[in-house]
Amino acid sequence: MKTSVLLFIVGALALPSVASAQDAIDQILLGAPARLREAASVIKWNADYTHEVVKKGTNQLVCYARSGEDRRPAYAVQCTSMGNLDRVAQNRRFRAEGKTSDGEKALVDAAEKNGTRVKPEYGAPWISTNGPDAMKAGTHTTIAVPDATAASTGLPVKPGKGGAWIMDAGTTTAHIMLPGQ
Repeated sequence: MKTSVLLFIVGALALPSVASAQDAIDQILLGAPARLREAASVIKWNADYTHEVVKKGTNQLVCYARSGEDRRPAYAVQCTSMGNLDRVAQNRRFRAEGKTSDGEKALVDAAEKNGTRVKPEYGAPWISTNGPDAMKAGTHTTIAVPDATAASTGLPVKPGKGGAWIMDAGTTTAHIMLPGQ
């Protein structure tokens, strides 16, 4: 009897941490499209730019918190394809080591120039949700098209009449900007 009471107390004490872990996962998954949310993976980034799987999903979408990064709002979540995690690790390193937006851009540009910039998965989404909290956050979605140009896609390289366009054309960072984002 004493053993079962003790186990119950220990189990009850563990519940708040389980609930808060699930709450954290749910907050991160708010950044995922509703239809993909349940099957998405959630990871936690380590200081050494490696990651741990917090929730294993069954589709290729992976989401993670970014609010702990320098120069990010209180609520910052990003979702992308599993195939982009090496690129994300490199991006996180550039942000940390660059210390400023200009420093970060210089590291990205140098890697682009010397050929060490990790390419994203062609056609993969980058869904960034940011704001002071989850309820006031806005979402910005782009589609990776590394090395794409106006000639290769038929899309303009500048925003125009409300349609999609390519930003950073001809680089590994090339991506389709969607209207209204």
